[in-house]
Amino acid sequence: MFQRTFLRQARAARSPLATITSTTVTPLALRPASRFQTQLPAIAQGFAPRGRFYSTEPEQKDAPKEEQAQKKIEEKEKEIIDLKDKYLRSVADARNQQERSKRDMDGAKKFAIQGFAKDLLESIDNFDRALLAVPAEKLTAAETEENKDLLDLVAGLKMTENILMNTLERHGLERFDPGELVDGKPQKFDPNLHEATFMAKSENHDDGAVMYVQSKGFRLNGRILRAAKVGVAKNN
Repeated sequence: MFQRTFLRQARAARSPLATITSTTVTPLALRPASRFQTQLPAIAQGFAPRGRFYSTEPEQKDAPKEEQAQKKIEEKEKEIIDLKDKYLRSVADARNQQERSKRDMDGAKKFAIQGFAKDLLESIDNFDRALLAVPAEKLTAAETEENKDLLDLVAGLKMTENILMNTLERHGLERFDPGELVDGKPQKFDPNLHEATFMAKSENHDDGAVMYVQSKGFRLNGRILRAAKVGVAKNN
């Protein structure tokens, strides 16, 4: 009896709660939207901003940083220009040094025999003196048993002199004779080529002309190795 009564009361207590849950309680997702909720998007669109507005305070704060960065960039550009200038100068100095070294080496090669050539000049002059010691009429005379030995000696001296001069010319040494005529006239005195040992009057020569050659001059690769010693006419 008591159990039946308890079961009835329990059923009566559960029946309203189940009815409310099944009939009156509706989930939020299934409820129809109210009028205010349907009009809310339109109202929100009416208050949408027309454009974006930004504050200038961050820009003002970043301005000193930009100025510092610009100054650093300018300093680096100046350093680059300075380094480029130094680099170009160093390259130019290196090239100039190479050219100077090359010129020095070429000069050393060209004038390496300068001292040796100077020592030979006296021997070459002796060849000229030996040939001039023989009178010209004996050299032009017909060959006979009496003058055959003399003519052979003179021919041998000339041959030896020619071989020696050809050998020296291959090494840049050349001889010049101020006594040779230029356009049929004696050469004028040139202080760059000639050394005047004396000056005298000469009716057969113009003033300043070379009238006597004491020793011939020599050049070594275009440089005067020894000036020619000459006598110069001075009529005034």
